[in-house]
Amino acid sequence: MSEAVLLGLAALAAWVSMAWLALSMEVHWQQVCGAPVMVPRGLRRSLRQAGGLGLLVSLALCLAADHPSMAALVWVMFVAACAFGVAMLLTWRPRVLRALLVGVRVNV
Repeated sequence: MSEAVLLGLAALAAWVSMAWLALSMEVHWQQVCGAPVMVPRGLRRSLRQAGGLGLLVSLALCLAADHPSMAALVWVMFVAACAFGVAMLLTWRPRVLRALLVGVRVNV
């Protein structure tokens, strides 16, 4: 695979991971669901684990695209930019993140 494709996939994995980590928090869950609904404990744990695993996948894709010192730098920049992007999305259009909850029953 080309370096650009690998880095694009790494950025996508970082963004989805940061969104999952945000959704594991009560405040952001309520923003996305639109009602004061508690995140089930098992789902919260699963979202955190998926977010952490996704960040590892993102790092692995960066390492596959470039040498380790540059890959680590690019990965940290991806994580920071994606965290900012998810924060802005939660500010303006939080319900867009519902697309990441496919297959999850949200009682609203």
